[in-house]
Amino acid sequence: MSGQDFSDEQKRYLEGFVSGVQALRAASGLKPIGLGGGAPEPTGPDAVHLKAMARVEAEGKKLSAEEKAKREEHPFDAYARLKAEASAGQFPKGVDNFRWRFHGLFYVAPAQNAFMCRVRVANGILSHWQFRGVADIAERWGGGYAHVTTRAGLQIREIAAESAPSVIETLNDIGLVSRGAGADNIRNVTGSPTAGIDPQELLDSRPYARAWHHHILNDRSLHGLPRKFNVAFDGGGMVPVLEDTNDIAFTAVTVAEGAPVEPGVWLRLGLGGITGHKDFARPTGVLVKPADAVAVADAIVRVFIESGDRTDRKKARLKYVLDAWGFDKFLAAVEAKLGRPLTHVPQEHVSEPNCQLRQAHIGVHAQKQEGFVWVGVVLPVGRMSIPQMHGLAAIADELGDGDIRLTVWQNLLISGVKAEAAAEVERRLQAIGLTSHASSIRAGLVACTGNTGCKLALSNTKDTAMAIADWVEPRVSLDMPVNVHLTGCPNSCAQHYVGDIGLLACRVPLAPDSDDTVEGFHVHIGGGYGPDAAVGREIYRDVRVEDCPALVERMLRAYLANRASTSETFLEFSRRHEVDALRTMFDATGSRP
Repeated sequence: MSGQDFSDEQKRYLEGFVSGVQALRAASGLKPIGLGGGAPEPTGPDAVHLKAMARVEAEGKKLSAEEKAKREEHPFDAYARLKAEASAGQFPKGVDNFRWRFHGLFYVAPAQNAFMCRVRVANGILSHWQFRGVADIAERWGGGYAHVTTRAGLQIREIAAESAPSVIETLNDIGLVSRGAGADNIRNVTGSPTAGIDPQELLDSRPYARAWHHHILNDRSLHGLPRKFNVAFDGGGMVPVLEDTNDIAFTAVTVAEGAPVEPGVWLRLGLGGITGHKDFARPTGVLVKPADAVAVADAIVRVFIESGDRTDRKKARLKYVLDAWGFDKFLAAVEAKLGRPLTHVPQEHVSEPNCQLRQAHIGVHAQKQEGFVWVGVVLPVGRMSIPQMHGLAAIADELGDGDIRLTVWQNLLISGVKAEAAAEVERRLQAIGLTSHASSIRAGLVACTGNTGCKLALSNTKDTAMAIADWVEPRVSLDMPVNVHLTGCPNSCAQHYVGDIGLLACRVPLAPDSDDTVEGFHVHIGGGYGPDAAVGREIYRDVRVEDCPALVERMLRAYLANRASTSETFLEFSRRHEVDALRTMFDATGSRP
């Protein structure tokens, strides 16, 4: 049958059918059927990613397994298969474990034969009824508890395979999402937890964090990046956001009168933070109007999509593009993508970011609204039971303004409390086994999930953190803030490099010539963030878990005995001495029984 035998209507139908087949194959990275001249140009929201993959292969390089998985079947297109497997009680196999993380589901075997679900909470702020809803989900389908994460989000653990769709769909029902909370996506956007209530803030970060949150969720082309991506907004409030540990750091600053741009509050742009790889977001000299933050962030991410490494997962973060290109070339590419120049302002016209209070996330603090306070609640390394979550929701509803504000310090704030009701809030917190009061050691304790819930972790971080607090608290009276961060693997979810004392999990040989190992940590000292940003220096290697509490005690006692004055912080003390001198002081200091 020749082409002349078809009617015009039949020809149009066949042309459309073939065009559809070819487009589907192109979107999947496959060659066209029966056509010369190479594959057609990919189209649709995944095109930019498919083109980047094609360029890599055209250069004779091999895509990573994760890149191939995204091309063969985009995780968002596989949801029906996820549900089918779940209904059969099946956990993911092979690269599907990676794909399902696009939906916020992490299969964490062998640590737990279960899913963990990560929940996005824009700027870390949710309502009391949403918080109660998460508690109900964790009780019905999870392990009966939840964690506050170091990105001011929530995690639900111990989810059975057949329950996973119910978890993420019920989250949607209460206005929360897990979509894009894992894998090669832009993770939960963080912002100032005291946004809108902080007496010293320059900018309420909530509308900008929320706008970026929804921008991500509603643009499929912003998913499936070369690697994960973090963005944070610091509005200049009292509680540190650790924005300089993010790929994009927006920090509120003030431009003075007489500057070459409009005076007022702008956002300083920093790029390339990834402290697990020993780098902070570096200032670019660029200032961004808050209203333009989403557009600028979008352009940055799109340059990263096109230029990020899709062959080596260890080198696939934004930092490595900046290292290879330099900031000038990268910013020029961003300007081309944005379609206009970025705003460069000489530093002499720009204020330094506001000073922050290291323990403002704990205790009672006055709000900008006269007569009201926020109450920072101590959560033991971020963990909450279901009764505690319901109790917190009730306190926020009945004694506060109804908001629950999560922080990157693995705790939460209850805002809008009348000053005279603060004592009642504390009484009710104690009734559910919590408090707003904490020693310096407990207030500054941060720990990742550890090997009880993460297959990558080498040690039990949360239990070790609590053991350190329980041991040190009755033996050392600290009068200055001290942060102790414990992380289970080099990914550094708990950002051990920025802690006054940072512990990185490892396996310690049982004996010098033994192949058997036990849990332990490498210990770092003198890390910081913001104006004190620096990567902590390693001071001890291969410390067994059981020896960590006494070691931290000796370090803190030596600090109190040898500091230059009572106003010298642990950070200042540790940076004043070389590592060998510090080690000598610590080793000479005994522990109390």
